[in-house]
Amino acid sequence: MTCPTAPVLDLRDRLRRAGLRPTRQRVSLMGVLFAKGHRHLTAEALHEEASQRGVRVSLATIYNTLHQFTGAGILREVAVDSAKTYFDTNTHNHHHMFVEGEHRILDIPAEAVQLDESPDIPDGFELVRMEVVLRVRRKQ
Repeated sequence: MTCPTAPVLDLRDRLRRAGLRPTRQRVSLMGVLFAKGHRHLTAEALHEEASQRGVRVSLATIYNTLHQFTGAGILREVAVDSAKTYFDTNTHNHHHMFVEGEHRILDIPAEAVQLDESPDIPDGFELVRMEVVLRVRRKQ
């Protein structure tokens, strides 16, 4: 089942432009991912939301698809620690703020963080992107 809020032809075209075959599951998951605009989701949250919308897919397939989408530039992966990874539908240049205890991620505009220098990049490598993740919590 596909998400009714995003035209299926647009989703298929976006997958093709990203170099991915527009399978039924990919189209359905894209529809769920982008139905609510820019946001940050875990694989588990996407699995739950997809299930609620009638999209039958295993959690393993969700993980594989999210990593394929990330590799194709459709999503950005945001690792907040070794046990928790979020996937961001906003692939434009920006940073993140992780709210501890609430498990929420907020976007920070790129221009709000000034990075004057970067470490030396080893020979044979190039800098792809610098990303800052601020970890915050509510005051006691």
